[in-house]
Amino acid sequence: MAMMTYREAIRDAMSEEMRRDKNVLLMGEEVADYQGAYKCSQGMVQEFGPERVVDTPIAELGFTGIGVGAAMAGLRPIVEYMTWNFAMLATDHIINSAAKTYYMSGGKVSCPMVFRGLNGVAAHVAAQHSQDYANWYMGIPGLKVIAPSNARDAKGLLKAAIRDNAPVVCLEHEVLYGLSAEVPEGDDFVLPIGKAEVVRAGTDVTLIGYSMMVVKAREAAEKLAAEGINAEVLDLRSLRPLDVEEIVKSVSKTHRAVVLEETWAAAGVGAEVMAVISDNCWDELDGPVVRMSQLPVPLPYASNLEVLCVPQVVDIVREVKKVLGR
Repeated sequence: MAMMTYREAIRDAMSEEMRRDKNVLLMGEEVADYQGAYKCSQGMVQEFGPERVVDTPIAELGFTGIGVGAAMAGLRPIVEYMTWNFAMLATDHIINSAAKTYYMSGGKVSCPMVFRGLNGVAAHVAAQHSQDYANWYMGIPGLKVIAPSNARDAKGLLKAAIRDNAPVVCLEHEVLYGLSAEVPEGDDFVLPIGKAEVVRAGTDVTLIGYSMMVVKAREAAEKLAAEGINAEVLDLRSLRPLDVEEIVKSVSKTHRAVVLEETWAAAGVGAEVMAVISDNCWDELDGPVVRMSQLPVPLPYASNLEVLCVPQVVDIVREVKKVLGR
């Protein structure tokens, strides 16, 4: 075990898999000479060379298409976006090509690759750099979608994504990049995609989230514990496939749920999780499921308004108390 930041865990996952498999390569804006826009590829071009750590032009549509073609030809590209907001330019390749090719070719052509980059609400960079795209991609058959909340999961899930024969969307969070955790070292540490994890056991209510919302949920749970409320925190980790079994197990134990997300509520991740709970846990519920999402506006630049738009720890604590009738 070693203490490392989220960004270091991302770097180690990519580096270990590139040492393991010569077909793995990294491509994106500033990933090589600049060592990565957020330093997630620091030192990699020095080790693997410019043919496997490739600086691309500022042209997401173009380099994503090259990555998809390379994957179809037998390589395993990792395509990095500075932010998933910029990947909107490349959605045709991600959805119409990468996600659909295996099915449309009758299983003859696979597309083993990873699309990764920043997702969700960063710090004071306004609406065009702060959207959560989780619900966009989790609804697409043919894609797998992961959203790690800590350095350990970032490494284990990314390694699994690189080895997977399906295209995988990896949603990272800028605010998490500097947070540290104990991370297993070595090539054998791989976490399965599609498995949620209870990161804090509880009995009174289940807080369900992914990525940054798990960090906030854990902090809220500690504050609630000081008031005698025992909250369970469930980290979804994978959004497609969604771990229905673990959601049902947790909610059936606590009988109440609060679902947290940085997307807008309409057609969001929370809506899907609430549907799972409604379909499978109706008779187990002791109260309505609460969904906490971003307010339905483009995220403001002003820091005071940004805080008001996205669920904060104090908001989670307040809503849990309402659910429990406190």
